[in-house]
Amino acid sequence: MADLKPKTVDGFIDLSPEESQEVMIKLKNLIEVTEPKAEGGISWNVPIYKYNGILAGFSLAKKHVSFGIDSLTDEMRKTLEDKGYKTGKKTIQIKFDQDIPEAELTQLIKKQAQLNEL
Repeated sequence: MADLKPKTVDGFIDLSPEESQEVMIKLKNLIEVTEPKAEGGISWNVPIYKYNGILAGFSLAKKHVSFGIDSLTDEMRKTLEDKGYKTGKKTIQIKFDQDIPEAELTQLIKKQAQLNEL
C-alpha cells in the first residue's frame, strides 16, 4: 500500500490487507449512518470524515485499525479499556478480530458532531 495513494475512503479500504477490511468497512458504515452529512475523504493519507471540521477518522496499523476522534473522554476511555480495547489520548485500537464497540463509537460521533456545530 506504500506506493499507492488512495483518493477515497473506499479506495483506502480496497488497498488495505484483507484481514483489516471488515473492521474498516464497519467503521465507515457506522460513521456514515451516525452522521449522514459527514463527508469522507483522504487527509494525511488516511480516511477522515469532516462535518463542520474534523469529525472522525481511522488508520491502519499492523494488527489493528486505529479509530480517531477528539471527543474521547477519560470516562469513555475507561469503558472501552474495560471491554478490552487499547486507547490513546484521542484513539481507540480495534484489533482485526475484535467487534466494533458500536454503541460507544456512535455516542462519540454524535458528541463530536455536536461540538463541531458550536
